[in-house]
Amino acid sequence: MPARTGAAPAVAMSLPEMGGRRASYRERIGEALRAAVITGELAPGKVYSVPVLAEQFGVSATPVREAMLDLVKEELVEPVPNKGFRVKVVSEEQLDEYTKLRELIEIPTTVALATTADPADIEALRPLAQAILDAAAEEDLIAYVEADMRFHLEMLALSGNQTLVETVRNLRQRSRLYGLTALLELGELEESAGEHMEILHGLLNRDPEYVRDVMVLHLSHVRGSWAQPS
Repeated sequence: MPARTGAAPAVAMSLPEMGGRRASYRERIGEALRAAVITGELAPGKVYSVPVLAEQFGVSATPVREAMLDLVKEELVEPVPNKGFRVKVVSEEQLDEYTKLRELIEIPTTVALATTADPADIEALRPLAQAILDAAAEEDLIAYVEADMRFHLEMLALSGNQTLVETVRNLRQRSRLYGLTALLELGELEESAGEHMEILHGLLNRDPEYVRDVMVLHLSHVRGSWAQPS
């Protein structure tokens, strides 16, 4: 990541497909920027100018500014007058707290789906699990985070509890996955990606204990990549 203020991200920014649905530039840019913040491609503490980011996306400054203001509301970035937006720094303690909350919510909810969810709805998640694998193989961290977020939220939505889904969405956005780069360098990102297929396997086989074991492994595996031991 370049050190100068307003520098472009280390990777070329591109607009996500948003699952095939029609979406505004603001939404698509917001998804890409959010993923870049979560992975650390947009570095904590750095200030990024709207014109520089707009040039990266190949769009005008307006949708980029609007998307950044959305991220301000999510407390991912903060405005810096006459300069742009600074990526907010999150402490190890905060990351640990977010992860513990995710464990308390996501694990039992996913386990319950092994006995309550329609197998057809579970099978419909397979393309997202494959997209995660593809992103890992292509070493595309931003695409990985986007597909991973959609997979987990759409899976949790099968519980029928939208408040729970929005709570997890917020926690996942706040949980910075800086360690994904380390996983990639260690050659372990595809292993983590493959755990999504294992979750589907457990759900389709109506095996709550298997699903629990994979979810515990999955969250602890990712958590260990970014947080200090508690």
